[in-house]
Amino acid sequence: MIDATVPALALGALLSLVQIGSIAIAARRLGTVHGPSRFPAGAPVSLVRPLRGLEAYSEEMLTRSFRLDYPAYEVIFCVADPGDPIVPLVERLIAAHPRVPARLILGDERVSANPKLNNCLRGWRAAAHDWVVLADSNVAMPPDYLQRLQAAWREETGLVCSTPVGARPGSFMAEVECAFLNTLQARWQYAAEAFGLGFAQGKSMLWHKPFLESQGGLQALAAEIAEDAAATKLVRAAGKRVHLVASPFEQPLGTRGFREVWARQLRWARLRRVTFPLFFIPEIGSGVLLPALVVTFCAGSLAGLVGAASLAALCYAAEVGLALRAGWHRSPRMLAAFLVRDALIPAIWLGAWVQSAIVWRGNAMDVRPRRAAVDRYAPTA
Repeated sequence: MIDATVPALALGALLSLVQIGSIAIAARRLGTVHGPSRFPAGAPVSLVRPLRGLEAYSEEMLTRSFRLDYPAYEVIFCVADPGDPIVPLVERLIAAHPRVPARLILGDERVSANPKLNNCLRGWRAAAHDWVVLADSNVAMPPDYLQRLQAAWREETGLVCSTPVGARPGSFMAEVECAFLNTLQARWQYAAEAFGLGFAQGKSMLWHKPFLESQGGLQALAAEIAEDAAATKLVRAAGKRVHLVASPFEQPLGTRGFREVWARQLRWARLRRVTFPLFFIPEIGSGVLLPALVVTFCAGSLAGLVGAASLAALCYAAEVGLALRAGWHRSPRMLAAFLVRDALIPAIWLGAWVQSAIVWRGNAMDVRPRRAAVDRYAPTA
């Protein structure tokens, strides 16, 4: 038993080093602007926001669209269904802010199995400016939202985006979702970008419209079921890079239950498994709890158990430190949320391999690659 404890603890130390190393890299990357921006100062921007249904923070999130501290921008709201309950709210907000050029576009174009992409297409075509931001309805835009996106634009940039950061959790499971979004997923995304492996995130995307049009236009993102995965591959194929904002934007969560969090994380896992399978495979070890249990099992001794617990505590403390450093949500329930999150990771990982179907806002979608099937979704004459 003693002989098994030493290599088991060595394994645990290695896994912990990977965890803490990624946290340290993300902490160093967050809040840092690397070099001068190549974005043309003051260039006008079109802000396109696809909408569907009323959400807990809809009025606040949409009102922020009109309060950006930027000299020249327009706002285009896209709603697929004219009878959507979000329409009266949008019309009221547009009327209440006449100084900001804004309009509402109703109806979509079916170019893919992705309803969000279909909803954005008319807004993209209607955008008056060469610089276009696609932003989800639940992005909490600060007044300097556009400037922060622009600050990350470099000579080699093809796309600037922001991963969502969970905020304002109204229940314990919303705290668990914060644990997924913030110190796990955002951390790994910033760590990857530090090594030149930036991945797109669909929450906020800053595009140079002429560049994307030269690559086939917005409809080219129908090559994958997830527009952010397609964007990542398109940008890399063009010899450019995806860059992240220095500090990501918040997404208020409100009250969430177990089924909602489970379904969302499973949906995202299935999308990652299909679009980037080689990167998805090691995700089963992305949390702390499973590696700690493996160390405990391999050691088969009390010393191994104590060592694994100590290593896990060290990793969780580093996560808390990252949240403090980045100014993300913290609470006394963070440790419990970390434990529940890490207990769910293996189940979500396994579930992602079981089937290739997801449901997104009532839309049943097959997440298998659709490169050969894009033409099926082209509008007919």
